[in-house]
Amino acid sequence: MKKLKYIFIAFLALNIASCDIDDLANPNGSSIEGFQDASRSALQTLVTGSEDLLRQDFGFYYDVTSIIGRDYYFFTGSDPRYTGEILGKGDAMLDNAGFYGNRPYSGRYRTIKNLNVLIDATNNSTLITQEEANAYLGFAKTIQAHEYLLALNLQFQNGIRTDVSDVDNLGPFVGYDQALTFIKGLLDEGNSNLTSAGGTFPFTLSAAMADFADPASFAQFNRGLSARVALYEGNNGDALSRLAGSFMDMAGDMDKGPARFYSTAGGDFANNLFRVTDQPEAIIAHPTFVADATTGDARLSKVQRREATLTLDGLSGDYDVVVFKSLNDFIPLMRNEELILISAEANIGTNNDAAVTAINAVRNVAGIGAYNGAVTDAALLDEVIYQRRYSLFGEGHRWIDMRRLGRLGDLPIDREGDDVWEQMPIPVSENQ
Repeated sequence: MKKLKYIFIAFLALNIASCDIDDLANPNGSSIEGFQDASRSALQTLVTGSEDLLRQDFGFYYDVTSIIGRDYYFFTGSDPRYTGEILGKGDAMLDNAGFYGNRPYSGRYRTIKNLNVLIDATNNSTLITQEEANAYLGFAKTIQAHEYLLALNLQFQNGIRTDVSDVDNLGPFVGYDQALTFIKGLLDEGNSNLTSAGGTFPFTLSAAMADFADPASFAQFNRGLSARVALYEGNNGDALSRLAGSFMDMAGDMDKGPARFYSTAGGDFANNLFRVTDQPEAIIAHPTFVADATTGDARLSKVQRREATLTLDGLSGDYDVVVFKSLNDFIPLMRNEELILISAEANIGTNNDAAVTAINAVRNVAGIGAYNGAVTDAALLDEVIYQRRYSLFGEGHRWIDMRRLGRLGDLPIDREGDDVWEQMPIPVSENQ
């Protein structure tokens, strides 16, 4: 791993707009000097910086997972790797030095490292109460767990480093199952902190976190994220138990959830997943997304038909992806719709009626009516996979879903010789 100690605070200082950093004694240093008895202002800087880092290099994560998962293509004449290496064209292999794997991976660890500084600074501060300390710790551990999980989604059986608190003595890579156990444990620690953090946060979050800006509501996000991890473990009963404390609402807004903040305001960071439609460089929906859709499905609003078919490198498509409608759109960390579909999947085999109820909550909002198929376990799982494809389109889930369920072979091969990769290579910078 590249020496993050020289990156994370410098990155903070360069990228946080409207943030007081007067309390930073050494903004390019490798330790927490200047945070040994951190003020609320210094801790706010680290919280705000963490939200900023959540956005950095994140677009690469959505692109890589969505391209391999055959949600969409990225057509650009400036870099053939998007239609070559990432889609396994011919003899092409994934490059362990490639930006498409390294940048989303290292971006997640920059956030994790910044949050380690927040944790250390919180634990070393005599200027805050224990209740306030729990708020900082609950926030930090929850966001760290999210970032670890995204890194693990990229690496899968390669595993990830979970012990990176000492940048001069990084811990070893741990396997996929062990990493999931670690992440869930980190979330449980964060939840415990949040339940002892009082009624309000001693810090402010961006507008993208407006509905999750106090310990109780942020704990609901924590529980939702832990339910996702339990589902990945194949522990459906645990997933349902954790969902009970989440913000899942069968009758609620499907888009409700914490998110990354983007803005076109001066000095801020715009949503780089937004694309103007009908351009020669474009994010193009995989043709099967429209072809396989149920008639009248409102989720087809996530794509827009082009004036003419776009073709590149033996691939073609007629629809631009318009999941994000503007440069100011927030990008979700998790949405209510995902939680409902976790409930549907986790209930299969033990309470199929509850699974159908959750499926119908999604289907009815999509305008396609109630489910009327078989209620066998196999049929319901097929239905959940189908609904996850349309509900979570372009949000980086399909590749992970098909992989964890042993269905990567069901993803389409568009050119003879193409591959569907199981995981990204360990970045060359790790130097194992």
